[in-house]
Amino acid sequence: RFGRYNSPKYLFGESYGTTRSAIVANKLADDKGIDLNGVILLSQIMNYDNDIDGVAMNPSIDQPYVLALPSYAATAWYHKRLPAEHPDLKAFLKEVEHFALTDYTAALQEGNAISDAQRDATAQKLHDYTGLPVDYIKKADLRINGGEFEKNLQGDKDLDTGRLDSRFSGPTMDKLSQFSYYDPQSSAMSSAYIAAFNDYARNTLHYGNSPAFGDGYQEYKFFSDAIMKWDFSHKQPNTDFPIHGAVNVLPDLASAMKHNPGLKVMLNQGYYDLGTPYFEGIYEMKHLPISRELSNNIQIVQYESGHMVYANEKSLTQLHDNVAKFITQTHGAPAPVAK
Repeated sequence: RFGRYNSPKYLFGESYGTTRSAIVANKLADDKGIDLNGVILLSQIMNYDNDIDGVAMNPSIDQPYVLALPSYAATAWYHKRLPAEHPDLKAFLKEVEHFALTDYTAALQEGNAISDAQRDATAQKLHDYTGLPVDYIKKADLRINGGEFEKNLQGDKDLDTGRLDSRFSGPTMDKLSQFSYYDPQSSAMSSAYIAAFNDYARNTLHYGNSPAFGDGYQEYKFFSDAIMKWDFSHKQPNTDFPIHGAVNVLPDLASAMKHNPGLKVMLNQGYYDLGTPYFEGIYEMKHLPISRELSNNIQIVQYESGHMVYANEKSLTQLHDNVAKFITQTHGAPAPVAK
């Protein structure tokens, strides 16, 4: 329609859009014969079994606790809740990542068979890295989900910690609740973003105020119950039936990269994102079912920001520059080998 088949082609997906991007990239390559130059991901969630918010409903699945721990540590570091000082955030997080993949993983694997000594040592380390009380950590069986962490990190100050950007804090809604009931980040930012989006959509794009919408106006809903009607069933590549459990689109992205070995992937993450923890994204990229050679097509960048990396002015500039550099480096990528 627009005569752009020979133009460089990219997908940019944020949050749920990262899930969609993996599927669309594969559909374009497999069904339409359209190869992309790059897929740019912001705040990734591709395997929903790694979700730290719903993990309590999935006993025996401990990986989300492991992958969320570095983000908990970054948050505790930011709010000065750690028992010791760590001047270098990145060096501190490398230490936490190592513990998460080694001693913490080993302790969780023991389940109810864990020894008192191993349980005590692990709880102490979790205290060192999160600032949460040792007794609370033991009571939680060494497993603290996202809502519990957000509720308890600053609970002694009657503050809830933000989910999508854990640098934010707000007055707790219920001092006795197990979880945080709201996201202080969303409360702090939603009004400004809704106003900006509505102004742009209606006054610049002239979208949503035409007779095509019946009464001439379509309401923009920042949050709605529409998400409850989403169909999360998904048929992975080379399978016969859709999966109705937790969505996992890693096979889709892997298939797209195999169809087009020239495809480059860029993952952007915020250290203070508790919705899609940064270490989860790293783990998923390392566990794509692709060759080590194709893994070299992936670059990962972290920012001192949250889920909406661009909400921090410094991180916005860095994100812009990094994405621009990625596109510059890949817009003339060589064509893939003949299939």
